[in-house]
Amino acid sequence: MEISYKNNKIKKVCTDAKTSDRAYGKEMSEKIQMRIDEIRAADTVEDMIKFKIGRCHSLHNNRKGQYAVDLVHPYRLVFEKHGNEIQVAHIMEIVDYH
Repeated sequence: MEISYKNNKIKKVCTDAKTSDRAYGKEMSEKIQMRIDEIRAADTVEDMIKFKIGRCHSLHNNRKGQYAVDLVHPYRLVFEKHGNEIQVAHIMEIVDYH
């Protein structure tokens, strides 16, 4: 899948290891990079859900239309799916929404 980002801040955290290390620590930074690589490698969000990649799951209520993958507990990487034929994962935020 292709990846886009909500803003430059989240893009920098997801694409620059130094920035994510400073913001979240080494363990979380490695997990973020791993999840971004998994999203990029997947063909569709449905495949990620089907094969339980990153424990990908759809969200409900006020987050309807968004998906999440696990990071270091309790944090999740939240994204939206754009497009049907060619999907783009639009990374929204790194958050503990529980």
